[in-house]
Amino acid sequence: MQAAGLRELGWNDELTAAFAPFAAEGLVPGRVVAGLTRLLRVGTDDGETLAESSGGLRHQARGSGDLPGVGDWVALRPRAPGHRAVIQAILPRRTAFLRRAAGERAIAQVLAANVDTVFLVMGLDGDYSPRRIERALVLAWESGAAPVVLLNKADLCDDVAGRRAEIESVSPGVPVRVIAAKPGEGLEALSPWLVPGRTVALLGSSGVGKSTLVNRLLGRDKQKTRDVLEGDQRGRHTTTHRELILLPGGALLLDTPGLREIQLWSGGGGFDTAFEDVLAKAPLCRFRDCGHRGEPGCAVQAAVDAGEIDASRLESFHRLGAEVRSIEVREDPLKRREERSRWKAIHKSMRPKRAR
Repeated sequence: MQAAGLRELGWNDELTAAFAPFAAEGLVPGRVVAGLTRLLRVGTDDGETLAESSGGLRHQARGSGDLPGVGDWVALRPRAPGHRAVIQAILPRRTAFLRRAAGERAIAQVLAANVDTVFLVMGLDGDYSPRRIERALVLAWESGAAPVVLLNKADLCDDVAGRRAEIESVSPGVPVRVIAAKPGEGLEALSPWLVPGRTVALLGSSGVGKSTLVNRLLGRDKQKTRDVLEGDQRGRHTTTHRELILLPGGALLLDTPGLREIQLWSGGGGFDTAFEDVLAKAPLCRFRDCGHRGEPGCAVQAAVDAGEIDASRLESFHRLGAEVRSIEVREDPLKRREERSRWKAIHKSMRPKRAR
């Protein structure tokens, strides 16, 4: 990104106070503005510098989620010109946009840190999928940042109003905006979130038009764009790394590579917030431990039958809920023991009883 001082990168008095112990050690503050293959680009008051995590920081990390990511505020030990700076510590994150890293182990990967707003971008073409938005909203609410859904490519859709209404029905309490980034239509609706010093992350699958949107907001072509693939209308990965981009109005835009699949990560109330419309009915169920799978007196199922909740919405509730619980069980030893005990009791109850 273009050279910017700490204040332009979002530095404030709260961060100054948090950094005081590190300043006493002769370290300098900076913000990670780009993630490269093995190095990070960090912005400071003296300009940008390449940096790497210290050995101690890497040793203490349980996974990549404990290492610096784009958007993090860090404490640097500067080096002589031409040498890499060393990141000694990460300041506490206000928000952290995490997903489960690839592989069998339940390890968090940082997509973005210290983000104020997350623009969840989806195309109104072949990319359209309410189920993907539900999944992305769980991740967004977990982060602590405020989600906003952007429905892009309105110029290619014949039923914009209908699709917007459908997305609003699965995004309770979340602003939904319709834009067409390529012709530059509807972008003025984003101004409430693009204010100086605020960080906005873009998240969406490849081909939804994130790079085109970045170029429009910048007023110039910074990000390369490619046509979507024929047949499935999905694009190739144009953005290859995460980067903070300073917009003309002073907001910071964090662009991310397209995600083919969003692996959830647990650790907060993101799932409950994303499905608050379903959970609001649960206290009315006849049984306190109702699983909302056809039990007598299930208020959630009654809401589905009455058309208040779509049946596919309830299916997503069950599917994503099971995925979140699975991650929690793998991550938390106590929950693993509780889950084993629960299944042990279930299996025991299913055994045929011997006649006395």
